[in-house]
Amino acid sequence: MNTRPQRLSIGVVAPLTGRLASLGKPLSYVLRRLAPRLTHIRNGTRRYDVSVAVRDSRSDPGAAQRAVRDLVAVDGAHIVLTMAGTRVLPAVADACEASQIACVSTTFPWQAYVHARGVHPGHRFQWTYHFAWGLDDIATVFAHMWEGISGRRSVGCLWNDDLQGSLLRHETYGFGPVASARGHTLVDLGTYREPAHDFRAQVDRMREHGADLVTSAATASDLALFHRQAREAGLRPRLITCSRWLTYPHTHTTSAPAIHTELADARVATLVYWSPDHPYRSSLDGTTCTDLAHAYQQDTGAPWLQPLGLAHALLETAHHALTTAIDPTDRTAVAQALAGATLTTIAGTLDWTRGPTPNTALLPLVGGQWHPSPRGPRLAIVTNTGSPDIPLTGELLSARQHG
Repeated sequence: MNTRPQRLSIGVVAPLTGRLASLGKPLSYVLRRLAPRLTHIRNGTRRYDVSVAVRDSRSDPGAAQRAVRDLVAVDGAHIVLTMAGTRVLPAVADACEASQIACVSTTFPWQAYVHARGVHPGHRFQWTYHFAWGLDDIATVFAHMWEGISGRRSVGCLWNDDLQGSLLRHETYGFGPVASARGHTLVDLGTYREPAHDFRAQVDRMREHGADLVTSAATASDLALFHRQAREAGLRPRLITCSRWLTYPHTHTTSAPAIHTELADARVATLVYWSPDHPYRSSLDGTTCTDLAHAYQQDTGAPWLQPLGLAHALLETAHHALTTAIDPTDRTAVAQALAGATLTTIAGTLDWTRGPTPNTALLPLVGGQWHPSPRGPRLAIVTNTGSPDIPLTGELLSARQHG
C-alpha cells in the first residue's frame, strides 16, 4: 500500500525586482524563516508535503498576472499569497479570481482593494481574500493625533490625482465623514500628479485657509518638496500625518539623504499596523513581534519594516487554510476555509466572518511617530484609541515644540 504523503503547493507573487523590490524583502525573509515549518503539514489525520513556489511580479501588473498563471499551470499552487503595490496587488487578486484559486493579500486599505477591482463594497468575491484596515480607520487615527496637537481645526489635504487621492476624497468612504463627525474641516489643497514639481499653489491655499495641520498620502520626495516650499513661504505645519511615507521610511533614507534631511524635523506622524511593540504572537511557533523584528535586523543587517509582520501573517493564514480545509488539495475547499477563518496571528486576530465588507478581515490600527534615538529612528506609538492592548511608547510631538 502506498502511504506516500500527498503534495500541496503554496504560491507567492512577490516584488523581487522593480520599484517595489524593497517591500518584497520582508516577504522573502519570512519565506526563508518559516520554510522548515511549512515543509509538512497535518490536516486531521492526513499528512501532506508542502512546497513553496515564488514568482516575481517585477512590480508590474501584467507580469504579476502572468506569475499567477504560472503558479497555477506550472507549479500546481493550491493557494496564492501576495502583498504590496497599488496596481500590482489588485492585478494578482483579479488573476486569481479568473484562475479560480484562493488568494490572500494584504497592505492595502480595503476600500482601495475593492474599488481598484471595479466593484463596490458589499461585493462577494469567490476566491480572493484580504486583510488590512480601512481609510476610515486611518482618518480616525489621524484625527486623534490632530486633536492632540491643536484640538479641532482646519486640516489641509495634500492628495494626488490618482486612485489614492480619489478614494481619500470619497464622500462615503474617505476622510470627510470621519473628520466632519469629529468637528474638523478638511481643506482640499488641490490635486497634483506624481512626481510633483511645484506645490506653491497648494501652499497658497494652505495659507488662505489658515490650515496649520496637513494630512497626505504623498511619496517621500513629494512630501519633502511640499514641506520645503511651505517653509520658504513662511509656513510651518504643526503636524503632518502621512499614510504612505514613514510607515517604512528606511526604504528611502539611504538612497535619498536629502529627503530625509528635509523631513527630519517636520514631525511627520503615520499609521502603525505592526511594530515590535505589538503584543501578538505567531500561531505557527509562538514568535513575538519583538522576536521577529530583532531576528530580521540580526539576519539582514537592515531595520525592521512594518510589512514584516503582515508577511508573517500571510504565511500563518495559508497554513491555517490548508490545515482546516475539508480537502486541502481541492481549491474550492481552501477558499471555503478562508471564508470562515478566524485566527490569531503575529499581526493580531484576523476574522473573515466579521469584516466591513465580504472577503475582508480588519487589522488594528494605531498612530505613530518616528523619534530620534542613539540607535537611529525609533517608531513611537503615540495614540492607541480603539486598540488599548497595543501599548503607548512615546508622546506625540509637534514641529513647534523643538524650535
